[in-house]
Amino acid sequence: MPDSQPRRVLIVGGGITGGVLALALRKQGVAVVLVDLRNDLGGVGHGITLQGNALKAFKAVGIYDRLAEHAYAFDKVRLRRADGSLMAEIDTPPMGGADLPPTMGALRGDLADIIAADLPKAGVDVRLGATVTAFEDKGTSVTVQLSDGTQETVDLLVGADGIRSKVRGMCGITDEPTPVGMGIWRTVARRPEAMDCSELYYGGPKYKAGYTPISDELCYAFLIEGNLDRSFIGEGPRGAVLKERGQGYGGIWGQVRDSIADDAIVNYQWIEAMRVDAPWYRGRTIIIGDAAHACPPLIAQGAAMCAEDAVVLAEMLTCGDEIDDVLPAFMARRFPRVRMVLDNSLRLAEWEIHPETPGADPGWVMGETLHAVTREA
Repeated sequence: MPDSQPRRVLIVGGGITGGVLALALRKQGVAVVLVDLRNDLGGVGHGITLQGNALKAFKAVGIYDRLAEHAYAFDKVRLRRADGSLMAEIDTPPMGGADLPPTMGALRGDLADIIAADLPKAGVDVRLGATVTAFEDKGTSVTVQLSDGTQETVDLLVGADGIRSKVRGMCGITDEPTPVGMGIWRTVARRPEAMDCSELYYGGPKYKAGYTPISDELCYAFLIEGNLDRSFIGEGPRGAVLKERGQGYGGIWGQVRDSIADDAIVNYQWIEAMRVDAPWYRGRTIIIGDAAHACPPLIAQGAAMCAEDAVVLAEMLTCGDEIDDVLPAFMARRFPRVRMVLDNSLRLAEWEIHPETPGADPGWVMGETLHAVTREA
C-alpha cells in the first residue's frame, strides 16, 4: 500500500453510496469503519430504476450478478399519453458498457440486502445504531467521536448520510435540500405480462404516472403530482388513496392501478433537490452522494450518480496521490457530470409543472442525458 494511500476511512451512512464506497475501498486493502444510525441495513422500500452506469459501479464491487438474479433488464423507455396511446419510444444507450443491460428495474430492498450482507464479508467494521457526534480535523487525520462512546482516528471522514446529512452541517457546509414542488406516490404491484420496460404517462390529471418492471412478477408503479399537505408524507396501507388519486390514466398504468389492493403499502414523499456548488470537502472530510447532490427521480440517475461517486472516490484515493490532492481532483472530475444530470432533472420537473412551456421536449432531454453519461464517469 503506497504511503500516500489512506489506511483507514470512516464512512457515515450505509446506503447505496456508503455501502458501495466501503466495498470499493476494501477491494484496495483500505480499512473501513462504517457507522449507521439504523439497527439494520437490510432491505426496505419500493422499487428502483437503475441505469447501466449504476450497474457498472455495482459490478465493480462484485454485487451486480446477485442483483441481476432478482431484477428485470430492458433497453428502452416509452412515453405515453394519459389514455395509454404511444407518444415516443426511446432506446436507452449502453451506459455501463456493452456487457451490461442499459437499464434494470429492481426492488430497492434486494439491493440493500445484498450490500448489507457483503459489508462484513469484505471486512468492513460495521457499527449500527451509531453516528458521529463530533470530530476534529488534525490536518493529516481526523479524530471522530461516535455516539456509542468510542473514538476513531482516520485518514478521511466521508459523509454518505443522504439528503439530510448530519456530516454536511458539521463540516460547515450550509446548503440544505429544497422542495421541487412535486410529490411522488410509490408502490410495488403485480407486473402485467405486456409490461416490458419503463413507461411514462403524460397529459393526465396529475403531472405524470409511470412504472418500471422489477422482476418477472412485480413492477414499481408511481404517480407524481403537486406537494400535498405534510400529513400525507410517509408510508402505510394506502392503496385505496393511490387508486383514487391515479384515476384518469389508461393503458397498462390503468391496469396496474386497478390491481392494487386497498390496503397495499404505498409511500408518499415530497421530491426535493440538493446541490452543493462549493467544494464537497473541508480538510479531511468529504460528503458524497445525496449528501452533496440529490436530483428529482425524473431521469432515474440518482442511484447511478451516488454509486459512481463511491467507485470513483475509491479509485482516486488508492491511485497513489496524496489525499489532499485527490479531494479537489475528485470534485473537478465529478461536479460537471453531476451538475448536468441535476440541471436536466430539474428542467424536466419544471416542464412537468408547467407543460405549456415553449419548446418543452422531455424525450429529447432524457435521451441527451442518458447518452452523455455513457462517457466515463
